[in-house]
Amino acid sequence: MTNTVLVTSAAGGSQGRTGRHVAEMLLQRGVSVRAFVRQIDERSDRLKSLGADIFVGDFLDVRSVERAARDVSSVYFAYPVQDGLAEATAAMAFAARRHGISRLVNLVMYQSSIDAPTPRMRQNYLSEQVFEWAGVGPLHLRATVFYENVARLVGASMPNRGAVRLPLGNENTILPLISAEDVSRIAVGLLTGPARPAGSAFPVIGSANSIGEIVGAFARVFDRDVHYEEITDEQWRSEVTERGWNAHAVEHLSSLWKSLRGAGLSAEAGRFAVTDTIEEIGGAKPKSFEQFVREQQSELAPRPLAARAQA
Repeated sequence: MTNTVLVTSAAGGSQGRTGRHVAEMLLQRGVSVRAFVRQIDERSDRLKSLGADIFVGDFLDVRSVERAARDVSSVYFAYPVQDGLAEATAAMAFAARRHGISRLVNLVMYQSSIDAPTPRMRQNYLSEQVFEWAGVGPLHLRATVFYENVARLVGASMPNRGAVRLPLGNENTILPLISAEDVSRIAVGLLTGPARPAGSAFPVIGSANSIGEIVGAFARVFDRDVHYEEITDEQWRSEVTERGWNAHAVEHLSSLWKSLRGAGLSAEAGRFAVTDTIEEIGGAKPKSFEQFVREQQSELAPRPLAARAQA
């Protein structure tokens, strides 16, 4: 078996792109990477130019996953927030067990239990159990809400309304957040660092921000009037469904917003919730939300609706 890491979701999607970050970080360290992608495009071409072995496959085709797992030493498993997690987990558990893989970093939601507040979180917990039963050395990286996803929601509102429209109560509601880059650094540390007990879980929060602070960051970076507008759960579901969000993600986030709204996390408690794991395993202090927005300013810049439709 070669010292190669199989990185799933390596091309990167719209929900954080941790697979892409992990693949690029590993390649920068000189680690051999097999990049599991859905199709050949400019994203996979970039990974190939950096030295990755490109494997075109399908999470839900066990034959495809089994071939991808041949001759690799470890796996980064990140399934997008959409239907199919159970099938994808079973396929990867089977493939990893068949090929003797003993380290698998499994990206899941921050809350992972049978009593977690969203359907996806509960599915994540079952995913953890399957990997543990398979005996493939799983390490569960439990990440809170990505900066990227909050920024996506804000950016969708700004062009036409100048408002952050969410069903999250007032501006003092606290959101526990983290950047996908910080999550990826932890994943790389777990993949390349010393062995850890199978089944270990690593919950990670990078910052705790109020809705008012999130709105303020966008207002400062883009130097424009941005305000928060509370809407109902039904309004939010209708708006994002019209934008083409998949039903699985909408159901997960709808439940998540209700949970965060009802949690009543204080600013002080939020500050103490930030985890040391980012620096201890990822090797860097967590990125602030405003720092993320500044770094991604060109990508997050509000565009007219017509321009977005053509993009």
